[in-house]
Amino acid sequence: MLKMRDLQEVPVLFELMAHPEVFPFVRHKATTSDEFYFLTKQTIEAEERGELISRTIVDEYQQPIGTINLFDIEDNYGFLATWIGQPYFGKGYNRPAKDAFFHELFMDHSIDGIFMKVRKSNERSKKAVLKLPYITFANDVYPQMYQRVNGTDDIYDLFVIMKEHYLSYQQFQMDTPVESTGEEVS
Repeated sequence: MLKMRDLQEVPVLFELMAHPEVFPFVRHKATTSDEFYFLTKQTIEAEERGELISRTIVDEYQQPIGTINLFDIEDNYGFLATWIGQPYFGKGYNRPAKDAFFHELFMDHSIDGIFMKVRKSNERSKKAVLKLPYITFANDVYPQMYQRVNGTDDIYDLFVIMKEHYLSYQQFQMDTPVESTGEEVS
C-alpha cells in the first residue's frame, strides 16, 4: 500500500498528478515531468534531513497511484497532504493508505498530531476526511492554527488526528468481536 519515494516513479506519478481533477489539489505542483522529477528529488532529500515524511501510495500490483506526505513538522505535529490519481478515485485506496501512514507516523516516528486542512470547496476531500472515525473538526479547537492556515481568507476547514484518538480507535477495533455469520468454518 505504501513505499518509500523514489525517482523511478516520477513519469507515472506526473501523469496522474497532471489530471485536471487532481492537479488543483496537489500541494507541490509541477507543470513538466522534469520539474516533478526535481520536486521528488527535493522531497527525498528533505525526508533524509527529517523535515517531512513522504510515501508513495501503490496499488495491489505495486504500481504508484499517488502520494501521502506529512509536511511542516513542528513540535511533533505536521500537516497531511494526500493525492491519488483520478483513475483510482472511489476504488478504496484512500482509507487503507491513510491508516498505514498514520500507523507509521504514530508508532515509528514521534508524531503526536496530524493536521489536515481541506479546502471548503473540495467536496471529495471533505467526504474522505469525514469517513475517518478518529478525526476531530478543529476550526474551534485550534483557533490559532485555523487562523494560520487561512490568513485573511476563509478557504480551509481544519481537522486534527491526535495520536491517542487514533490508537484508541485501533484498540477498540481489535477488541470488538466480529459477529458470527452463523456459518460453520471447517
